[in-house]
Amino acid sequence: MGRAEERQARQRGARRAARGRPSGGGKRTGIRRFFTWKKILGTFFGFILLGMLGFVILYLVVDIPEGNAAAKKQSNVYKYSNGQVIARTGDVNREIVDLDKVPEDVQKTFVAAENKSFYKDEGVDFKGTARGLINTVTGKGKQGGSTITQQYVKNYYLSQDQTVSRKLKELVISLKVDREKSKDDILAGYINTSYYGRSAYGIQAAAQAYYGVDAKDLKVDQGAYLAALLQAPSQYDWAVASPTGKKLVKQRWNYVLDNMVEEGWLDSGKRAGLKFPTPEDPKAPPGREGQIGYLVEEAKREVLRNSGLSEAEFEAGGYTVTLNIDPKKQKQLEKAVDAKLNDKLDRKKSKADARVQAGAASVDPKTGKVLAMYGGEDYVKHYTNNATRRDYQNASTFKPLILAAALENGAKTQDGKPITAGTIYDGTSERPVKGSDVAFAPPNEDDVSYGPVTVQKAMNKSVNSVFAQMGVDVGMPEVMETAGKLGMDVKGLPAVPAQTLGSMGASPLEMAGVYATLDNHGKKVTPALVASVEHKDRTVDLPDPIGEQVVKRGTADSITSVLTGVVDDGTGRAVRNASQDIAGKTGTSDDNKSAWFTGYTPKLVTSVGLFGEGAQGTAEQHKQVSMKGAGGFPRVNGSGFPAEIWAAYTFDAMGAPSRFDLDTDMGAAVAPPPEPTTQAPREPTDEPSKPDDKPSTKPTPTTKPTPTDEPTPTDEPTPTDEPTTTPTTGEPDPTGSVGIPEDPEDGRPGRD
Repeated sequence: MGRAEERQARQRGARRAARGRPSGGGKRTGIRRFFTWKKILGTFFGFILLGMLGFVILYLVVDIPEGNAAAKKQSNVYKYSNGQVIARTGDVNREIVDLDKVPEDVQKTFVAAENKSFYKDEGVDFKGTARGLINTVTGKGKQGGSTITQQYVKNYYLSQDQTVSRKLKELVISLKVDREKSKDDILAGYINTSYYGRSAYGIQAAAQAYYGVDAKDLKVDQGAYLAALLQAPSQYDWAVASPTGKKLVKQRWNYVLDNMVEEGWLDSGKRAGLKFPTPEDPKAPPGREGQIGYLVEEAKREVLRNSGLSEAEFEAGGYTVTLNIDPKKQKQLEKAVDAKLNDKLDRKKSKADARVQAGAASVDPKTGKVLAMYGGEDYVKHYTNNATRRDYQNASTFKPLILAAALENGAKTQDGKPITAGTIYDGTSERPVKGSDVAFAPPNEDDVSYGPVTVQKAMNKSVNSVFAQMGVDVGMPEVMETAGKLGMDVKGLPAVPAQTLGSMGASPLEMAGVYATLDNHGKKVTPALVASVEHKDRTVDLPDPIGEQVVKRGTADSITSVLTGVVDDGTGRAVRNASQDIAGKTGTSDDNKSAWFTGYTPKLVTSVGLFGEGAQGTAEQHKQVSMKGAGGFPRVNGSGFPAEIWAAYTFDAMGAPSRFDLDTDMGAAVAPPPEPTTQAPREPTDEPSKPDDKPSTKPTPTTKPTPTDEPTPTDEPTPTDEPTTTPTTGEPDPTGSVGIPEDPEDGRPGRD
């Protein structure tokens, strides 16, 4: 090689090095040897071809199986905590009807709701199925977007399992079913196999369950509701739906009808005239009498809410659900409600008595277990569970949460003083709150003015004007945030001063959880009715009822200490017990439509609520009404029937007496303060003294009430105990006793 050739060779090598090309005959080194565009594309198309080949093989080997949905139906078994069987469910309530027995416009409601392209597609939504497969593999939830054909195949030929293999089989079988069966046959199979709630399988059973008619007599508006119902049967059942659930099912009902107009299946003029068809009240199935139905239905709802199971999966059966309910305590709670309420009311003869509904829930604050629950007089007679309903105001049982927000946030009064149990407020009735953008001047119970009063005394006597001002001092957003942390459902509620009167809805079970969190030193307690769910083919995990610290221990313990004052020297005196520490709060809502006592010992938290509901068969049915006059009393107060029920149950069920272990220097510190010496003398009476009578001038009671004692409402007025509306003047007493009438009534309608 000459010099010229050598020079050219060196230049070519330099150019290759500059371009980053390896020398040595153009060979690639490192990772670039394995990844090239040709190899990547080749691999991609190879996978596609393998997938297509696999699908072809799957299509060839998977046949349409025999329909076996009914044959696979099993019972679900519900047990008490000791293993005793409560009930078995699972008898299939289904009657197959031919499609020509269902009005054509009702047929179209299901197509409009689930699959508008049903009459045109090939039975499969490939995009929705792919999304479902990806979600299943990645654990992101259940499949969505299935066609009517796919849902029918899942209901009739397969199981409700959310697995990749089941979804692939569903895809193949749906394609074959769509080729071999008519659309009418598929639609008939779908509406006859779907689960509608209320133990109803198929459209005939659903028509009877919700509207008391046969499927052939359904109207298009009723059909649209049943079609909407399939998306979430329990959530959308009008009889038990939450306000959110009712809103959602109405939206879906409108969606179904609007789709029918869009597809030309319903005249727009007729559509405009349709009104939402409220379903009939459900009828309890056999074997659910007494409290059993309430326990079983709430346990089922809790399983569905916490387990990730769909209702169809759960109703397929084979589950053993063990409840935390202690059968002994359950009987004790039922006995207490009967003895202190039901036996004293004559619902057949007294219109006022017939309006009273009772609900209660009892929770272990250390474990979160729901040990007893009272849903109503009888599940067969009154379907709504009074222990879990949230449609009645919780009234003054909300006041402790306002003080908790103040302590948790280090809030101060308008004049810059820290808010504690000893802070003095103006307890004048109808005093306009200061610092609020919204004008608010709530009256106290019976319009009583207290003058200067400590927070402790204001809690004892449930002084509305004090807590209205405190809510503004703390900041209503902070109050609502603290209430949410403690366990109240405050989502979407306005943070306005009126909330300080407990105007939001709540259930006894919810309030038991809130107070259990306080009892548990600020560590979150979410009441758990269900202990475990077992199935031979799957594991069902449930959340831990005990959560994280949501408020400081000092905050929770201070509220507990303050609430002992309500029992020792306030509206909760009916439950006072010399040997047992008790904290609690009464409440009576607007126009006496609800009355509450929620109280606790170190070992047991129980919330009792009474609700005024129009009696069945009357024009008032299901409406919220006043309980005035029930039991022969001018009104039903929280310190009356609810406190009596609480005391009878708790003193029977709590076991050995116990004391609170509190990290606080705030509040009544359990021991009741001495009564003012200026108290008017009590009129002589022939009635023997009872443990809940007005306390004497001694600092502590000397006798312990026994479970057989029958406390009477101490908040009912007597001629000698009429509170004065003229507060004492002068400097406020640090104890908060100055200027406070001795025994104002608890729970003036709309005030406590």
